[in-house]
Amino acid sequence: MPVPYTVTPTGTILVDVPKAEESDSVVIYARVSSSDQKADLDRQVARLCQFATGKGLSVSRVVTEVGSGLNGHRAKFLCLLKDKKNATILAEHRDRVSRFGFAYIESALSAQNRKILIADATEIESDLVQDMVEVLTSFCARLYGQRAAKNKAQKAIEAMQNAN
Repeated sequence: MPVPYTVTPTGTILVDVPKAEESDSVVIYARVSSSDQKADLDRQVARLCQFATGKGLSVSRVVTEVGSGLNGHRAKFLCLLKDKKNATILAEHRDRVSRFGFAYIESALSAQNRKILIADATEIESDLVQDMVEVLTSFCARLYGQRAAKNKAQKAIEAMQNAN
């Protein structure tokens, strides 16, 4: 027989129903860095839905998030990674998922028979160039980001206190 079966002692043939595999549906993940980019988030979701439809993918849900790509403090994305029912996570660009360590996330999901699908693969192909862009982005964010502003403010307060 072309399907799995079991023969009972009485000669009855029982066809084994395959176990339901984990969902083959796709979860769309869209992220922007700040709340003033809400319109960009909506357009990103629309492009991802159009991509999924064009590829014949079954989208089970859409997850949107506002948060920096430079750190791992994105609760919704972490929940997507933890939930094994999410067989495929669709994002527009690699940097929407992670600025650093995308290959590690991809590899970990692959070990669980899951994957991340990137809709726009026109990003820089060279690993070395991509790594340099990621490192420079991180340095600039640390230099000109919130931490730098907080540190400058603290130093200004200390300088005023020492002047008295």
